[in-house]
Amino acid sequence: MEDKEILELYRTEGKQEFAFNLLVQKYQERIYWHIRKLTCSHEDSNDLLQSTLVKIWENLPSFREEAKLYTWVYRIATNETLTFLKKKRIGAMFSLSNYDTTLANKLQSDPSFNGDKLQMALHKAILHLPDKQRAVFNLRYFQELKYEEIAEIMGTSVGSLKASYHHAYKKVKEELQEKFCD
Repeated sequence: MEDKEILELYRTEGKQEFAFNLLVQKYQERIYWHIRKLTCSHEDSNDLLQSTLVKIWENLPSFREEAKLYTWVYRIATNETLTFLKKKRIGAMFSLSNYDTTLANKLQSDPSFNGDKLQMALHKAILHLPDKQRAVFNLRYFQELKYEEIAEIMGTSVGSLKASYHHAYKKVKEELQEKFCD
């Protein structure tokens, strides 16, 4: 079902829950994996998915369709995840642990990851990016979203976003070259 049809159904008296369930069916898995690429944790991703869905439910009545529904949904998921990661990093500073190392360890022990050595190195290199750059990189590289869509999700200009992606790409490329070309 198209987003427009889901929204029309949502505006129909007595059909809000049904429409929301359709929206969840359509986006739940994609949102989960978007979050999972940023957190490297099934448990954290599930929790963040649930809080994202709650926020969508709470804010759907005020959705003005100035953005596409899926970019609005991704923006909520991205913001929830970036806020969560920021809190985790602050907590790690106080406990004197390195959150990047924690993420890398989660990735390495993730039973759903079945990549080879190069794929593992790629994912570890991506984990070394700042959170926002990592989100931009994942949305562009893995989700294959257009710059305009990512700019809408991230709440930034296309030019700024392209620069962010370029810097992220360059950092990842350099890290992989150091690892495999020395």
